[in-house]
Amino acid sequence: MPRRARLLIPGVPLHVIQRGNNRGACFFSDDDYVFYLKQLFEQARQHGCAIHSYCLMTNHVHLLLTPSTEHSVSRMMKGLGQRYVQYVNRTYRRTGTL
Repeated sequence: MPRRARLLIPGVPLHVIQRGNNRGACFFSDDDYVFYLKQLFEQARQHGCAIHSYCLMTNHVHLLLTPSTEHSVSRMMKGLGQRYVQYVNRTYRRTGTL
């Protein structure tokens, strides 16, 4: 049975959780956190999401944000995920998902 579509209303705050694959680690050094945050704020600015708070754990991330359009969150998370996974794979000489 498919899951119900997310209800995203522009201008309404949203709690987003992003987990590592199989709940594995996402961050391996302090530099990883810094890179992720730089990309988070750049992608949020580019796609119209206001970041109110964040919590970066070793194997997952919590974001409290407000999207400006119904597609802001998905586009922001896609851009963030692509850039961060490429960074980790390049930095740690690995391949695949994170």
